[in-house]
Amino acid sequence: MKVQPSGDAAAGNLPPNPNFALVGLAVNVAFAVIKIVAGVVGHAYALIADGIESALDVGGSIIIWTGLRYAARPPDAGHPYGHGKAEPLAAIVVSLGVLAAACGLAVESVREILTPHHAPASFTLWILLVVVVVKEGLFRFVAKISRGAESVAVKTDAWHHRADAVTSLAAFIGISIALLGGPGWESADDFAALFACFFIAWNGVRLLRPALHEILDTAPHRTIFDGVRRAALAVPGVIELDKCRVRKMGVSYYVDLHVRVDGNMSVYAGHELAHEVKDSIRITNERIADVLVHVEPASRM
Repeated sequence: MKVQPSGDAAAGNLPPNPNFALVGLAVNVAFAVIKIVAGVVGHAYALIADGIESALDVGGSIIIWTGLRYAARPPDAGHPYGHGKAEPLAAIVVSLGVLAAACGLAVESVREILTPHHAPASFTLWILLVVVVVKEGLFRFVAKISRGAESVAVKTDAWHHRADAVTSLAAFIGISIALLGGPGWESADDFAALFACFFIAWNGVRLLRPALHEILDTAPHRTIFDGVRRAALAVPGVIELDKCRVRKMGVSYYVDLHVRVDGNMSVYAGHELAHEVKDSIRITNERIADVLVHVEPASRM
């Protein structure tokens, strides 16, 4: 016997409001333009590379925003489990874009190191200071949202802001060395840009892994299973558990459970017990959107 998901239960917990991503989008657009223009005028390739990274963040913010909006759609006939997989899919696309950007910027950084050029202008340092402060603030704001929603897409967007803050800080250090060192140190900002590329690539790999795990229905943390098992076994009439599977869909969890009961129990009693098990499990964690319960006899009669 199986208890099918009800309409409201299947809906589960909706992903966080995607409009927060528009704030990051607006900031990235402004910073991308400012950094690239200032980098060209001030002969600072580290700042240009940082501006290109911000421009790529614009595309990332659009993808995250689109993914969250799609994930927020309720279940329908074609997607009975909802659209939550759009979140990790968006995170994967953005992570791959980050890796591609890191490779491209690294190549350009090496080319700039090998090409003689002017020392960077001092005014670029003030721009970078503002970027570091604003981006670190955005990281903390979005990271707080990601912890509450347990969303890999939101976490990816948060670490985009942290990556921008770190690369801007690296550019600040590189340009400072170039200015203080004088002739012969013009390429210091290019080395800083090269360092930033390695950080960007590491960040892309780190964000790609959890998104892939979620797409592949990797089992969630053990505490989720333990809570489900305890709740099910606490229901009077449940003798033991057979199978227990949990998977994450967006911000929600779905449980498939086999419970063993007295083989002489009536169909009606088994049906009622299955509902009790389902309700007991869902109470333990607000992110459990639905529980599919299969009732079977503890021993063959």
